[in-house]
Amino acid sequence: MTADLIAFALFAAVTLGSAAGVVLLKDPWHSALMLGIALLSVAVHYVMLAAEFVAMMQVLVYVGGVLILVTFAVMLTQREETEMDEVVRT
Repeated sequence: MTADLIAFALFAAVTLGSAAGVVLLKDPWHSALMLGIALLSVAVHYVMLAAEFVAMMQVLVYVGGVLILVTFAVMLTQREETEMDEVVRT
């Protein structure tokens, strides 16, 4: 096997694993982090295809823009748990 095939298989596994993590994780913060990993690994695939400009736009627009927007939305809408909430649950 060549180094290109090994790198592709590695980043394909990272992409699929992090995409599954986006859907399966219950915490929205961790899902957003998994989305960032998935988008970065897709950018690596673009670099492997010799499409550096598309990879740069992927990182700037999606990772830099959309992921920051999702992160702010998660931070602003997450409710802090009080001691009373913990008592009610138990």
